[in-house]
Amino acid sequence: MRLVHNSLHHEVAATLRDRIFAGELAPGAFLDELALVEDLKISRTPLREALKVLTAEGIVRHEPRRGCFVNQVTEQDLDDIFPVLALLEGRCAFEAAHRASDADVQALQTLHDRLNTFAAAGRIPEYYEVNFAIHEAIILLANNRWLAQSIADLRKIVKLARLQQLHAPGRLAQSLSEHMAVFAALKARDGDGAEAAMRTHLTRQRVALRELARNLTSRLVSL
Repeated sequence: MRLVHNSLHHEVAATLRDRIFAGELAPGAFLDELALVEDLKISRTPLREALKVLTAEGIVRHEPRRGCFVNQVTEQDLDDIFPVLALLEGRCAFEAAHRASDADVQALQTLHDRLNTFAAAGRIPEYYEVNFAIHEAIILLANNRWLAQSIADLRKIVKLARLQQLHAPGRLAQSLSEHMAVFAALKARDGDGAEAAMRTHLTRQRVALRELARNLTSRLVSL
């Protein structure tokens, strides 16, 4: 794979980030610099700059005299991150409720209609895509780049866990109900209500992830 660009190390960082999120580079995996420069057909300088970017994002950790490893997200990490995400995305919902135009609300209505369709059909991959689009739309409506950047940074860490909370029993229907509560408050231009509903949504996501992790551990122990 040949990478050429003025910001080569950003392209390298993006490539490694994609591989990590795809599971090609597993949590805890050693990032062999010699192998990576050969694979990516680059020199060590842009690779090391890329690893610095990923380390700053929390996706990679650097150990002195050992090198870089894909970070491992613990249950404590998730317990610490989700309350912060709930606060940040809750604030976005508050701002969005006050800023959204009628056209914005109609666009959100279309997304929620699709969300309902995929939930009814049990089509979880498509539900995830629309779910993400709704969160992004609300963040965009909030029009606060600092909130957006902070949320994006934290999402990268959560993504490392590679757990899909919608597979927890009953979670799909619960998630849909939570989204509709957020949307109802947004349509009513109820900032406080939208904020509270979004916080509840994120808090329950963490509960679902915890349940999923607990069930996975139980299955492994029983093998």
